[in-house]
Amino acid sequence: MDKVREPAVANMFYTGNPAVLSSQISEMVDNAIVESKYNNVFGIVSPHAGYVYSGGCAAYAYKALAGQEFDTAIVLSPSHREYFYGVSVYDGDAYQTPLGTVHINSDIRDKIISCSDLIFAGKSGHGEEHAVEVQLPFLQYIKNDVKIVPMVIGDQRKDVMDQLAEALAEVKNETTIVVASTDLSHFYSKDIASKIDGRTEERISNFEFDELQKDLEQKNCEACGGGGVVALLKAARKLNYAKADVLCHTDSGDVSGDNSSVVGYLSAVVYK
Repeated sequence: MDKVREPAVANMFYTGNPAVLSSQISEMVDNAIVESKYNNVFGIVSPHAGYVYSGGCAAYAYKALAGQEFDTAIVLSPSHREYFYGVSVYDGDAYQTPLGTVHINSDIRDKIISCSDLIFAGKSGHGEEHAVEVQLPFLQYIKNDVKIVPMVIGDQRKDVMDQLAEALAEVKNETTIVVASTDLSHFYSKDIASKIDGRTEERISNFEFDELQKDLEQKNCEACGGGGVVALLKAARKLNYAKADVLCHTDSGDVSGDNSSVVGYLSAVVYK
């Protein structure tokens, strides 16, 4: 391999010790109680904060994937550190995590790039971005030979998300799942955050992707990766998936005990 993206947030968002990391993920997934069995999953929504805060919530989404047969995960991430117009797909060979190397599915990458001029291969957004990286150890845990198509969204406006949704629907097949990486509102009191994030939860549960896009644009709700969630839902609907279950909704105050200023987290599964 010529080009591997090394971990940027190991020992910050999660431990860099492989044995400890595997044990922690195993414990979080074991503790996530998902009552339904999901067999025809289009994708999941998963938070991307430090594992001590959001890992337990993310584990619910990955628990729902446990029985799903797939070999590739298309991971949709917001760009927290740099702005660019469109969606950047990593142009290298792999991402590295403490649990090993996660290879890029170059065939799907090439196909998804061919679907839109707004989706391109490059390094933009991938350098220090954590929202893709924190999903990967969970994916490796449930599917140790998984391949990925890491996509960082530089601009979440409707025209970009519409084209992303079209591209996702074009490349999705029986062995591919989509992961939308997002946190919810930031730094409100727990009571206010619950109301704001409750609106996002309702939109996801009701498959109201157009309404969610409008709410995000009009600041009626907040989700740093909300565009990816919209694209996931819209692509799923194009392929006749129409069910979404929110599996967990929590916030940082549940861990820190500080409810005066919290960050919201949600995990969900989209299925047929």
